Amino acid sequence: MIFVPTKNRHLKLSFLLLTTLTGLHAAAFDVKSYGAKGDGKTPDRESINKAIDAASAAGGGTVYFPAGTYLTGSIRLRSNITLQFESGTRIEASSDPAAYDAPEPNEWDKYQDFGHSHFHNSLIWGEGLENVSIIGSGLISGQALSRGDRGADKAIALKLSHHVTLRDFSILSGGHFGILATGIDNLTIDNVLIDTNRDGMDIDSCRNVRVSNSSVNTPNDDAIVLKGTHALGFARATENVTITNSLVSGYDIGTLLDGTYQRTVKAAPDRDGPTGRIKIGTESEGDFRNITISNIVFDRSRGLALESVDGAHIEDVVVSNISMRELSNAPFFIRLGSRMRAPEGVAIGSIRRISISNVDVYDADPRYGSIISGIPGHDVEDVKLSDIRIVYRGGLTLDQVAKQPPDLVNTFFFRATGGVPPREPYATPEREKEYPEPSMFGMLPAYGFFIRHVRGIELSNVNISHVKEDSRPAFVLDQVRGADFQHVKAQETPGVPTFVLQSVDDFTNGDRHLLKTDEQRVLIMP
Repeated sequence: MIFVPTKNRHLKLSFLLLTTLTGLHAAAFDVKSYGAKGDGKTPDRESINKAIDAASAAGGGTVYFPAGTYLTGSIRLRSNITLQFESGTRIEASSDPAAYDAPEPNEWDKYQDFGHSHFHNSLIWGEGLENVSIIGSGLISGQALSRGDRGADKAIALKLSHHVTLRDFSILSGGHFGILATGIDNLTIDNVLIDTNRDGMDIDSCRNVRVSNSSVNTPNDDAIVLKGTHALGFARATENVTITNSLVSGYDIGTLLDGTYQRTVKAAPDRDGPTGRIKIGTESEGDFRNITISNIVFDRSRGLALESVDGAHIEDVVVSNISMRELSNAPFFIRLGSRMRAPEGVAIGSIRRISISNVDVYDADPRYGSIISGIPGHDVEDVKLSDIRIVYRGGLTLDQVAKQPPDLVNTFFFRATGGVPPREPYATPEREKEYPEPSMFGMLPAYGFFIRHVRGIELSNVNISHVKEDSRPAFVLDQVRGADFQHVKAQETPGVPTFVLQSVDDFTNGDRHLLKTDEQRVLIMP
């Protein structure tokens, strides 16, 4: 039997038509038929879960939410269930801690944040499911959710499931994660808007994923991030992922959703500028393979980050057709490190076969340039950058790099070790085991690209410049083997070299070829 609202004939007919056209399950279960009030005051958790249980007992179906505000704690998903939000539906997270399921035990929680290790303490959660959808133009409001620790800390959490579709709804303030998907196969996220206080989408150890046509605003944390934690008790690859036709941003919280796009908050809690980016890592024990990122706008955010620091192999990543504006750190940050937040015996990972093309960047933070850096004995390999234009703000000097002035350098991550002290300007610290973030090295000696511990890098049709005069070189290469620069243009400053090379083998710039440099720096003037 189909339960639909009876007060509004047009609403009834539209829902029946939607059910027919979209191929939803033949049975639909109206949550109000199970006692939900939708008045924003009466707790509706029990009624919603009764409707889901009834649909599950019937072999599956659509759990339908008429327009209204449903105050609720943990909603438990079941297999073969679709949650269908009517326009005007609002799922409001309860402020009562007793309304949420307790976080389940996880013996592996020391290897990742608490939020990654537990799923049941969420507004909407499911584990071990198949054929699950959440669809419709409703709003999930998680303003009562916590930002982690022991509370109800996620809007949607899914674990070890397959055939999952999330489409057409919005999330406002999703707690620790707006969407946390861990160990999911065949995941589709389409036309979802997230405006939240921490991560927007965390896609962890998932396969066959499509994220499209979505807008994610996260000034305090990452917008769309692929991860490879140990939350499942083993490392599992994130692979065959497409992220396309989307916006990531760092506007003030809530102002993407209301359309005002405000920009008053100047820094995230880690004291760097607004975050709101796409990232692979930081949690990175599980591998990342076969990733495509295309047609993305980054606005008032950090740049693209690819990070393997816990043993992951990042391979075959293709990035294309990207527009970035008002960046608060490096446009590109490719980092291979050895933090090793993983079980004992896990080896240092790798990054190889990375292709980035057709990127336009304007108004990028001048302190860091773009960074491609491995560590001693472990090179980043086979990186190709083509058809790229970057305009930095500029205005810095090598003398400032030497002094590392505290008003310019973020010492948040290194307070316990004395911050970022003055140094010889080209003596950039390795920081092999540190949390990866572009500001980890302090101000860099290159305004354009800092490339270190890399084997096989090609730049073609790359143009970099600065708005204000910058007296640092455009490119610094250190411990690099096989660098080919073709049709590369860099804005010149009188008396400043374009390239600074140290311990570089097989360097080509146009028709100029150097077989080998020693540890003494080689300066190549314009």
